[in-house]
Amino acid sequence: MFLRLAEQYRHLVSDLVLSLQALAQCLRDQGHVATCYVCGDERNQHGASFVADLGETHVVRFLVSDFGISWVESRDGHELVKLEGADAIQELHRVSLMLQASGMARLSNSPTGAENPAAQSLSIASPFPD
Repeated sequence: MFLRLAEQYRHLVSDLVLSLQALAQCLRDQGHVATCYVCGDERNQHGASFVADLGETHVVRFLVSDFGISWVESRDGHELVKLEGADAIQELHRVSLMLQASGMARLSNSPTGAENPAAQSLSIASPFPD
């Protein structure tokens, strides 16, 4: 049983790493500063550090590794909240939905009515189903 759980956790980490990379790219496409550094090689990703500046000195950091998962949110350099495990993943989901909604709002407010590829890609990159 423990070996099976360890393997499931490795898959979870790998899925989160891929989702964080996609989310960082979509945020950059929308003009935000976002990075995602990956630990390990492409086939054997052990974790990632995701950092995004959401404006107004609002920064979020999501860390995922074989050792755990954490979410830290800060403003003006002061830590506001730190979450671990499932709570951290839920907060990442909440923020990705919020960013998806803001991307769609930009799309609908476009004066030309042209589609915004960044908003479209953000909906694809949301790491969790609605």
